[in-house]
Amino acid sequence: MSSLPERPDQQSNNNPNLADDDDFIWLEELKSPTVLDWLQQQNLRTTRALAESPRFQQLESQILTLLNQDTQIPWVTQYGDYYYNFWQDSSHPRGLWRRTTLAEYRQSQPAWETVIDIDALGKTEGTDWVFQGAQPLTPAYRRCLVKLSPDGGDAVTVREFDLVGKTFISDGFSLPVAKSIVSWIDQDTLFVATDFGTGSLTQSGYPRMAKRWRRGTALGNAEMVYQGAPGDMSVFAYHNPTPGFERDFIQRTVDFFHRESFYLTPDNRQIRIDIPADADAGCHRQWLLIHLRSEWRLGDQAYSSGTLLAADFDAYLAGSREVTALFVPDARTALSTYTTTRSHVILNIMSDVTNRLEIVTPQADNRWQRRLLCPPGALSSSYAAGINFHSDDFMLTQTGFLQPNSLYLGKLGPQDDHPGPQTLELLKQAPDDFDCSRYQVRQHFATSDDGTRVPYFEISAKDLRLDGNNPTLLYGYGGFEISLLPFYLGSNGLSWLERGGVYVVANIRGGGEYGPAWHQAALKQHRSRAYEDFAAVARALSARQVTSAARLGIRGGSNGGLLVGNMLTHYPELFGAVVCEVPLLDMRRYTRLSAGASWIAEYGDPDQPEQWDFIRTFSPYHNLKAQTPYPPVLFYTATSDDRVNPAHARKMMARMRQLGYQQAWFYENTEGGHSAAADKQQTAFHAALVSEFLWHHLTAASR
Repeated sequence: MSSLPERPDQQSNNNPNLADDDDFIWLEELKSPTVLDWLQQQNLRTTRALAESPRFQQLESQILTLLNQDTQIPWVTQYGDYYYNFWQDSSHPRGLWRRTTLAEYRQSQPAWETVIDIDALGKTEGTDWVFQGAQPLTPAYRRCLVKLSPDGGDAVTVREFDLVGKTFISDGFSLPVAKSIVSWIDQDTLFVATDFGTGSLTQSGYPRMAKRWRRGTALGNAEMVYQGAPGDMSVFAYHNPTPGFERDFIQRTVDFFHRESFYLTPDNRQIRIDIPADADAGCHRQWLLIHLRSEWRLGDQAYSSGTLLAADFDAYLAGSREVTALFVPDARTALSTYTTTRSHVILNIMSDVTNRLEIVTPQADNRWQRRLLCPPGALSSSYAAGINFHSDDFMLTQTGFLQPNSLYLGKLGPQDDHPGPQTLELLKQAPDDFDCSRYQVRQHFATSDDGTRVPYFEISAKDLRLDGNNPTLLYGYGGFEISLLPFYLGSNGLSWLERGGVYVVANIRGGGEYGPAWHQAALKQHRSRAYEDFAAVARALSARQVTSAARLGIRGGSNGGLLVGNMLTHYPELFGAVVCEVPLLDMRRYTRLSAGASWIAEYGDPDQPEQWDFIRTFSPYHNLKAQTPYPPVLFYTATSDDRVNPAHARKMMARMRQLGYQQAWFYENTEGGHSAAADKQQTAFHAALVSEFLWHHLTAASR
């Protein structure tokens, strides 16, 4: 999901967003003294109940030790001759941005050179900075733009940094804290989309102006490149530096799933790239790549939703509509992502939520050659990414719920017909965080209310007894075309499986597991299908005697928080405990809170009475009722979350307590933004609190 500031409240007397009947509107004030006092009371109540026992403290310590292991893979990005990594541990809780050479990285204990010590920088400047990445200037890789958040939120300051001298450039490019989007054009010029002052942001709080900013000039004097409408989601411009194919682009994002892309010519003409508004466009050297979200008819040929097409960029802009299909989905198969090397496009293809990697390569006669890179694993996940646009080297990761991450370096040649495991060099292997040999992964399918088959992964002990008594944690998301692929459980294995629990991941509609149609099936007025799918998985777990309602807990964050909020209000009889993190819950006012207006394409517009009619049905805050046997619930959020406003969780908690529910708990971290954790200590506390809450309530009947 995306992020932004609160939209101006312009309401008429018949507007459904009127807050006159909202007893807890005051909790939308981010840091008023009254609110801060309320937060302190709620946090204290929760920590006293859940976080002061020796068992909690032991678990928190174990998780923190695991997270701080120096044997974890240091993930790297290549900039020039160096491989850069951001690393946090007990000595550097805010982290080190550091680098090494490939030869050193191959060693079991590489020698690292510190580029920026974020902890030391914070102490010097009096701000606990959170590192949010960097953008280097190619091809010299001497300058970069460093992004720092004061609290872990999406709003960052951007500062120019010298990678050779390892210092910030005192008179270099610098932007104050905002939700900025920047791109190098050359050493002395940037594309900048930021908060330029009154009227420069969309109703979602993102920039609606893209400008060209030249070194040595004031930001206020930057040259306007494009200006969108206040109702758009965002506008930005960027430079593609691929040697020989350098191009500038503008993107106007109308809403989360619709956009307009323009090629900005060297003489500043804007040429719209004529593709469907809901399609994604990318460039690979001389090729335009088009990923469709809906069916598209070109002449007498129809291309289905989820298809990836390639066209010659220059010919397409000149009017040609000759395209080649690089991937065509079917009922069980979808394209998850694609990436590029110098000569190839690598496709990440899902079949029933298990993926394989294929390579497609352009030939001299404009045909494309297709071949397998990595076969599907056994309920595992592989991902590949090109290292840079100069070579055909790539990094490949393989993982699974019980399979720690492996990182490989791959090399492809332009005419390499048989790339496979023999071309891969194992660079790093993550350790087991728990005894994975004791557990098994299985995939099952539940049947939703309308007959749809819904896949889910179940991770359990090999000697699992199907007696209905197993504490089980069911996780889901179901939105924004985001797929839940197999991932290493890591600390979840320690905090849940090792305690004797079963872990389940539901691949419900609203996600992208079966392509755009799987997502679109749960949009707006069809949102209930995602919740019906999740309930179907819960019923299947009980029917198969894996667990029972009293022993089934659920967890979801962000859009997943909205999911479990609806499970709480519509299906309380199916669950024994609910963990609802950084959630959307007040769907009447969600467009008025932080980045909410940017998600209207997903949920609908509550300002429109006919849309509020269906949105109300999945607004947990408005569906709470007195004298209903709700399961215990823990709300977890962050004051600094400028994407999904913490008021959602605050107000839901307050209303539940107003209605007399004592088994509602709340914790709000100060830092961390939408992840609700700014360092590993906060992550360990969060994980231990969730585990302790669920375990306490799901095993209560046996004590």
